Amino acid sequence: MAFNIVVGAQWGDEGKGRVVDLLAAEADYVARYSGGDNAGHTVTVGEQTFKLHLIPSGVIQPHTVGLLGNGMVINPAVLLSEMEQLRQAGVVINPERVRISYAAHVITPGHRALDKAREMARGEDKIGTTQRGIGPAYNDKAARSGIRMEAVLSQETFADAIEAHIEKINQQLTALYNAPPLDAKSVAQEYAGYARALAPYVGDVSTLLAEALESGKSVLAEGAQGTLLDLDHGTYPFVTSSTPTAPGVLVGLGVGVGKTNRVIGVTKAFQTRVGEGPFPTEVFGDAAIRLRGTGDNPWDEFGTTTGRPRRVGWLDAVLLRYAVRVNGLTELALTKLDILTNLDPLRICMGYKANGETLENLPLGPSDLSPFEPVYEELPGWEKDVWEVREWDDLPPQAQEYVQRIESLVGLPVKLVSVGPERDQIIQC
Repeated sequence: MAFNIVVGAQWGDEGKGRVVDLLAAEADYVARYSGGDNAGHTVTVGEQTFKLHLIPSGVIQPHTVGLLGNGMVINPAVLLSEMEQLRQAGVVINPERVRISYAAHVITPGHRALDKAREMARGEDKIGTTQRGIGPAYNDKAARSGIRMEAVLSQETFADAIEAHIEKINQQLTALYNAPPLDAKSVAQEYAGYARALAPYVGDVSTLLAEALESGKSVLAEGAQGTLLDLDHGTYPFVTSSTPTAPGVLVGLGVGVGKTNRVIGVTKAFQTRVGEGPFPTEVFGDAAIRLRGTGDNPWDEFGTTTGRPRRVGWLDAVLLRYAVRVNGLTELALTKLDILTNLDPLRICMGYKANGETLENLPLGPSDLSPFEPVYEELPGWEKDVWEVREWDDLPPQAQEYVQRIESLVGLPVKLVSVGPERDQIIQC
């Protein structure tokens, strides 16, 4: 039995998809446990690039079964479209290969409209949501008024529930936000069609996982987004509406405590985030362009889901140490080391300065980082192109030193280093 977890150790977009794809080669099941189509995982295999938002990226490995856990919120239209795109790319997608928890919640056009209206009403205080309806869907879940995936098992009941839900949201849209109402009957009819298509995929994911683990199968839990976007432990209020940290796996999949073997934290060799919120090590100008890219390459720093340019900066070891602690990480996977080639010197934030005092750890979590000034350590860069490197000993000495310094700053080994977007551009340390 093996139950391993992959989580993002930054603000998301760390490259989890390709790490999951690699580790899924030895897994029987790959399972998403939180979030919705606000997350995006990119996996490149040869000339094919897969951009997935709901289906676990590990299903690209042909022997795995993909599971969508109860902690997720699911837009049926996006899910069905993603299924068809994978089929067109030659990936087998059927009820034997993909299972959806009956307890996952449904995202509707009403949730998306409400998300957009709320964000617009915030004005300059906007959070920077993807406007995919994620927050409102989780609001309904917490308020015990949401619609769960088990409802698709009865098309007529599901359609009635959707129509009543849209009518209720229309009251908020018109009264609170002066936004146009939605056509409740049309949405209900549309969602009845989704119910017919998705009903064969819905089942008890928690029981399936329990039986798999008891029989000695290998399970890989695939996180979405990142630690610093966690509802409780992130840079609140600029966070998501779910729990993307490792403890969220247990609740989001219905797995008992004590099952976990490895908890792999994925981090870029530098820092990025999309949307609003604090970012102590952010850089601008030429340095930002160098780290972000121009957008001409799929490997550049533009959101998989939103297409928005990511904010970029130097690696923040203070926040990475925090991620190690709240997730209980056992190891790190370091991505995008290749982007740092020809940058000299390199910088790592090793601490924060406030009121004349240097701090190695956050005094009150990461919600308010405005009082802190990053304290940097400089390391030498390298000029050698590392795209073709596949062995640790073939990395430039300066690149090895950079990775080793990260290990010493956070107290964990780096087990994987990626040097490019392809499936095989990963060094196992």
